[in-house]
Amino acid sequence: MSHIAEHYEECTTVEELDALLKAKEHPIVYDGFEPSGRMHIAQGLMKALSVKLLADAGCVWKIWIADLFAFLNHKLGGKLKDIQTCGKYFIEIFRAIFKELGIPEESVQFLWTSEEVDKRSAEYWPLVMEIAATFNLKRVMRCCTIMGKTEGESMAASQIFYPVMQCADIFFLKADICQLGRDQKKVNMLARDYCTEKKIKHKPVILSHHMLMGLTKDSLKMSKSNPDAAIFMDDSELDVRRKIKRAYCVPGEEEENPVLEYCKYIIFPWFNKLEVKRSEKNGGDVTFSTYEELRDAFVSEKLHPADLKPALATAVNAILQPIRTHFKENKEAFKLKKSVEAIVKKVKKQKEKAEREAAEKKEAEKKQQGEEGEKVESPEEK
Repeated sequence: MSHIAEHYEECTTVEELDALLKAKEHPIVYDGFEPSGRMHIAQGLMKALSVKLLADAGCVWKIWIADLFAFLNHKLGGKLKDIQTCGKYFIEIFRAIFKELGIPEESVQFLWTSEEVDKRSAEYWPLVMEIAATFNLKRVMRCCTIMGKTEGESMAASQIFYPVMQCADIFFLKADICQLGRDQKKVNMLARDYCTEKKIKHKPVILSHHMLMGLTKDSLKMSKSNPDAAIFMDDSELDVRRKIKRAYCVPGEEEENPVLEYCKYIIFPWFNKLEVKRSEKNGGDVTFSTYEELRDAFVSEKLHPADLKPALATAVNAILQPIRTHFKENKEAFKLKKSVEAIVKKVKKQKEKAEREAAEKKEAEKKQQGEEGEKVESPEEK
């Protein structure tokens, strides 16, 4: 089994991945993101670890800045200019963290969907239409969960294009490997099914990484919608410590424990260790060399959350510090950060206003229905 596949939750298929890495010197890896608001560490750090792993294996990354997709998905109020400002901000974050990891610049290409489609529209749109014609609507609708939608949920007509276009991206970019989260697996499998239908011999290998859970109880996936449940790439040192201090972490329990998850999927792959500072009364300082050692100590309650949480916060802050320094010292990056903060604030206000107006309208309709129900005809009216 490929050592690369071991770092992912799923690999379709391991045999194809091994054969690809032996046959091709520089396989192309496809990954992409919607520029929408701030970037959390599940998106920033886990992607960076994957880029490092595959770049070391000789792969070339094509990171798709999906501005058109964010527009179709109504992100940031559907304002393309704001979406693109956010995309530039994301690139700044990635470049800073990739540099810290020692990833060569030539191993990563950032490509804007709008620019590439405009340059090669005669190639892109016929491919999109061919994929759309290959599958029925029900099959495509099943893939709409990649946008954070549930099956059967009401959507705009524009959002139906989304899975078909994302499937087309894989072939448009000539990707050998699709490296995305498990939540994107359905559309990646659509691409493999397309290969079967069209008798394309080499199907894209799918590497699906783990979906990091949020910090709060019952938060199964890290989300931007709850700022206290997510750690963002531009969070201050105090923000990180505050959020992790409040994180859900039951003593002795590994399941649905975000504190242990962050250690497993971020800290150990990054540092290959975790140092825990604690008083002599609680056992003194200890360094764990593997996640398994840490887990066993925690499950046996030899390690308490009150000691583990500060250790995790220190490690996360050490990773994020170069990002903070970059945005502090680079004027253009700092300007982008401030612009994105203003955009996020504006969109939040618009959303709150829309929700308030919808609630007021619903209340008014309810009141009107009540008044009509109470109205009784008088004898004269009869």
